[in-house]
Parts: sequence; structure tokens; C-alpha cells
Amino acid sequence: MRFRSSIAIGAFCLLAAACGWAEGGDSARLASVLAWDRDEDWFGGFSGMEVAPDGNTFLMVTDRGRFVEGRFMRDDDGGLVGVEEVRMERVKTRTGEVPRPFERNSEGLAQSAQGGPIYVCFEGQHKVEAFEYPGASAQSLPALPGTEQLSRNEGLEALAVDQVGRLVVVSEGAPEAEEGFPIWRLAEGEWHILDNISREGGFRPVGADFGPDGRFYLLERSFNVVGFSNRVRRFDVENDKLVNGQELFRAATGVHDNLEALSVWRDTTGAIRLTMVSDDNFFSFQRTEVVEYVVQQAP
Repeated sequence: MRFRSSIAIGAFCLLAAACGWAEGGDSARLASVLAWDRDEDWFGGFSGMEVAPDGNTFLMVTDRGRFVEGRFMRDDDGGLVGVEEVRMERVKTRTGEVPRPFERNSEGLAQSAQGGPIYVCFEGQHKVEAFEYPGASAQSLPALPGTEQLSRNEGLEALAVDQVGRLVVVSEGAPEAEEGFPIWRLAEGEWHILDNISREGGFRPVGADFGPDGRFYLLERSFNVVGFSNRVRRFDVENDKLVNGQELFRAATGVHDNLEALSVWRDTTGAIRLTMVSDDNFFSFQRTEVVEYVVQQAP
């Protein structure tokens, strides 16, 4: 979602105060933060991301209809130190044209770790489309049921592909105030409601991925006049329900910017890494940062 608040975000907290650790079970620790900037008018608004299994090559999408590819530079400990080999392509319509501004609010991105089509969900139009490669014309997917009740600015926000290639999309809004946030899954050519994410603590879903462990990871965000708070929860999927939910980390307000995209992968040590990128909304008082946490297994 594009924040349109005119309230400037204050100074952010020290990284040492970043994490609210999950009690019991696994938790995640902050591994590195990379401030990223480019002097190009298309740069910013990152809202969806996939990181390759090697942890280096990435594909992102911005909420102004751009695909951005590149490669993370890392130090000997795996920490993020820079970005190189950056390429940008426009998100195209089904007829190969550049979409009009109200048609290009691309919010979520997903692709199987084995490759294949690139999927993008669009907020406002409440649709998901497929692309053979960045810059290719869009391919239509079936319409999602029930999305006509969602508002234009609280629609489809997070997209993921499970281990058998089924698409899952999560809404940032809910048709009814008392309901949870709906999750749809595309199976056998039709979208069905898989489950609902409970409302809790003022957080809203903004990014999602299935990890190499088969679990569903959800990035959530809350906002107040001071800044953004972020957390990641992890779920098992059993009998078409999300169960055993666990909060891996919660970053205090202002520690990170507007984290909106999440990619989950396994590093060379076998540890699960959560790589996230922020949407700066093209505001000068916000920043684009790539943030990475490592999941720590409980003893």
C-alpha cells in the first residue's frame, strides 16, 4: 500500500533495540541492514521481491510498475554491503503497452525457486497476472472471488508460491472489520479462500513467502505518527489451514522503514534467512533499505 501521510518520520532507534524476541521456540536476529539509493527517477517504491536460492540474485517489483533485477554484494560473513548489475524493465499490459498510472500499482511478486513464470498482484484492480520474464506482456489469471468488497488502497498486497507451484495471495484489507485478512490459493484453475490471518496488534500483511522448509512466512507492518513497526510470523500449513503460528521477530517502531517485501531462503550454513526491502513511497523523508534477519533455532 502507498502511504499518503504527510507526517514526516522521526529519527529511528538504534539497531540494538530492534528486536522483540519470540518467547520459546525459534526466533530471528538482525544480521545486516543495507541503505540503497540510486539517482534515477524510477528508483523507489519497492513492494515485492524474490531472492534466488544463492542469496545473491534478486528480482523486485515497484508499486509504479517496474521490474528491477540485480545482485547483492556480500562480505565474507554473508552481510549485505552493496547492490550491483541493476537492470530495470517496465511492467507491461496484456497488449504489451505501458499501463496507465492507476493500472500499475504492482504490490506483490512471486516466482518458484525452480524458475518459471513471474507472478505479480495489483492493488486497486485486485488481480494477479503472470509474466514470462521482466518486460514481457502480461498473461491473465482467473479473477479472484470477493475482491469487489476490498477498497482500492487495501487490496492484494502479498504473493507467494508454495512447494507444488500453487499461488497464494493475501489482502491487506478485509471485507468486514471483524474478519481476518483473507488468503486465496489458486488450485486447479480456480481461486479459493485458504484461510484468514487474524487481526492482532494493529499489524497488516504486506509480504509473504514459502520458505525452503515448506512453511509460510508472513511480513506484517503497523504505522503510527512516529514510524513503522514490523514483524514476521511463520506458520505450518496443515489440512489447508495455517497453524502453529509463531512470531520470529518484532522490530520496534522506527527501527526499520516501511518494509513491504519478503523473500525466504537458506544460506550455506543451513540457516533460514529473511530478506526484506522497504517501500519509500518516493518520499524524501523515507529511505530504501534491504534488511536481513537469520532464524535462530531453539536449543
